[in-house]
Amino acid sequence: MNSETLFRESSSIFPGGVNSPVRYYDPFPVFFRRGSGSRLEDYEGRRYIDYSLGFGAMILGHANPEVVKRLQERIGDGYLFGTPTEDEINLAKIIKGSSRTIKKMRFTNSGTEATMHAMRLSRAYTKKKKILKMEGCFHGAHDYALIKSGSGTLTFGVPSSPGIPEEVSKTVIVADYNDLDSVKKTLESNRNETAAIIVEPVMGNVGVIKPADGFLKGLRELATEHDALLIFDEVITGYRFAFSPYQDLAAVEPDLTTLGKVIGGGAPIGLFGGRSDIMDMISPSGPVYQSGTFSGNPLSMASGLQTMQILKNSDYGRLSRNTEKIVKALDSSMQTLNINGAINSMGSMYQVFFGIKNADNYREVMTADRGFFKRYFRHMLDNGIYLPPSMFETNFMSFAHDSHDIEFTISNMEESLKHARDNSGN
Repeated sequence: MNSETLFRESSSIFPGGVNSPVRYYDPFPVFFRRGSGSRLEDYEGRRYIDYSLGFGAMILGHANPEVVKRLQERIGDGYLFGTPTEDEINLAKIIKGSSRTIKKMRFTNSGTEATMHAMRLSRAYTKKKKILKMEGCFHGAHDYALIKSGSGTLTFGVPSSPGIPEEVSKTVIVADYNDLDSVKKTLESNRNETAAIIVEPVMGNVGVIKPADGFLKGLRELATEHDALLIFDEVITGYRFAFSPYQDLAAVEPDLTTLGKVIGGGAPIGLFGGRSDIMDMISPSGPVYQSGTFSGNPLSMASGLQTMQILKNSDYGRLSRNTEKIVKALDSSMQTLNINGAINSMGSMYQVFFGIKNADNYREVMTADRGFFKRYFRHMLDNGIYLPPSMFETNFMSFAHDSHDIEFTISNMEESLKHARDNSGN
């Protein structure tokens, strides 16, 4: 069985042949059957160094032996009860103990659920309807999150997908990331109507875009000034740069936080949490409804708890150093080959945007050369290196990547860049 055959079969069952659109790429995606450490293996036995890592969730690498053992033990004792368990308390205590702002929390099954409930909660707490988001920030696939800006940032949001009612999109307003003046104008135009500002503190779904100096602190001040809550969506950034949410490194305190990915160790998970007075509005202690059959399920709690126990004593600096080696080599190769582009990196995350000088916001990123990226991605894939298949995703480093992985990756980058440059007609 090979990927082409599997894709033909999957296309007769799943729309577009995949269960999430970002998994598709021309002419068909590689189907993987096994993961171990830093490697993935396809159905023909070919192995690939993985820098997608389940879009950032697999920070320890694939099939970490300690996590696997914990999951095996959990499965043997039962894996869904629909009741409270001790593991959910223990995982929550680790998160509370490593965060300055998350005093109470609720587990969900995904980041999408977490942001959906955080938005609902903020509306209930403030008794206001509108949510302000930043253009290009991704907060999941629910109706209130799939909104982008229209002709200007002072207008109502425009749905990013058919099927979202106009009445919903009118409750979401949009400003520009890294532009406090844009945020101020949007808030002023919606004075006394904005329940919350939600933001990825580091944008991770348009590659990697770092916050400008003072931007996050400015959001905190503006939220307070307008009696709105500040929500940090840390589904990607939480526990990715250090054993804490990114907000602790930035020294900015949001009212609510959403987490996911890393805290589940690869199992389905999400979390929203924050100030006790806000979280106490959640049922059954308050009137705001949130529930889920699989919320806090034993498998996700076991995987997350073991992962977090390992991360607590891990050297995050090693992730950053390995990422920096790749970024420096990539930059050097691009200069050697006279290829223009912007490389953004932070900690164990990086992305390259070909054909542009700066990538500081969504609109700049949208002008990058997608065709060049596709050719670069495909050539790296053919040489055994699996990158996220979209320029608008992020490359991640794991603790399983070793010096041989880094050296092999670097040794293939210049050839792949040259191929992408010299085959622009393909």
